[in-house]
Amino acid sequence: MDNKLNSAEERQPAPTLANSWSTKQDAVSSKNDRTKAVGFVLVHAGAGYHSESKAKEYKHVCKRACQRAVDRLKAGALAVEAVAAALVELESLTQSCPSQDSPFTNAGMGSNLNLKGEIECDASIMDGKSLHYGAVGAISGIKNPVLVANRLLSEAQKGKLSAGRIPPCFLVGRGAHDWAVSHGIPPCPSDKMATKFSLSAYKRNKHKMELAEKMDSGFKQTKRRRQSSENEEVSGCLDTVGAIVVDQEGNVAAAVSSGGLAMKHSGRVGQAAHYGCGCWAENACNVNPYSTAVSTSGSPFLANEDCVLGGVIVLRGCRCVEAQPSQDIQAILVEFLWSHTTESMCIGYMSAQDGKAKTHISRLPPGAVAGQSLAIEGGVCRLVSTAD
Repeated sequence: MDNKLNSAEERQPAPTLANSWSTKQDAVSSKNDRTKAVGFVLVHAGAGYHSESKAKEYKHVCKRACQRAVDRLKAGALAVEAVAAALVELESLTQSCPSQDSPFTNAGMGSNLNLKGEIECDASIMDGKSLHYGAVGAISGIKNPVLVANRLLSEAQKGKLSAGRIPPCFLVGRGAHDWAVSHGIPPCPSDKMATKFSLSAYKRNKHKMELAEKMDSGFKQTKRRRQSSENEEVSGCLDTVGAIVVDQEGNVAAAVSSGGLAMKHSGRVGQAAHYGCGCWAENACNVNPYSTAVSTSGSPFLANEDCVLGGVIVLRGCRCVEAQPSQDIQAILVEFLWSHTTESMCIGYMSAQDGKAKTHISRLPPGAVAGQSLAIEGGVCRLVSTAD
């Protein structure tokens, strides 16, 4: 049965306030049914600091990711395929804009370098329909880590391997790289993964560490230096990217990808790869009428930290109960929000009916302290499908 989409939203702008909820809802024309697809995507390009001078570029990144996901939805793809497409776009900015060296995201090529001057990435993806999950940690030499995570998920859905072996869902390091290559994902030479921007940042960070080590004079100073260094790394490098999607069947999916902290130890696996930590997606069921998808950025689960810096995007969808139920008309109510404790967070969202994505750089209000204040914004979108 073919479907057409009508999407309607109301706009009620309000300023972002610390520890408060504000609504950002955009009017979407429903006069013309321009597509037969129903779906919605919300993406983010990291929670951290987004300079005003590069606001246009950050927003463009999110627009492209939204469009890529919507194109897949219009082609009939399920949510998990669309969310993977959005992440590939966010990871691939360096490849498509080599002249800019992609200083805009910390995922895939151009990510932060570790202590050895190498790039090791984390990524995960989850399908709300099957609850299957795929992830890679500390993987090197792969341009798009989310493709490996997605392939792990899809292979796991096929069932057991020969001799009754359980297929992997989470691989790390060299094992993840070799598995990816054996499944047709092309490798990328390590020297091609870094950009001028990431190499320059590595040299600066290495110099700072060498100076700090020379100045160490005791355990207390060392401890203070390490804590300060960790906070600086977190605040400056929270450029993890993520996306969440709901498709025309009401399925949800979520994905996340990150290059991790700058100057991290080799082999370190961050939250982006961990089950139930980097992302989550779960369809509605008999006991829960809501489908939920979440993607995080930063490290909101760190213990014993004075300043917890991170961000999150959340989507909740449910089937609408119409006053006059009809088999030919079905509606999905999508509630979505983004929240962060960092100075800013860049997001984009789009329904399959929209002509273009909406983008926004959310910022803490003047006077608010990053790590100690919270900004929350969101909106509501009603997706209506009508049978021909």
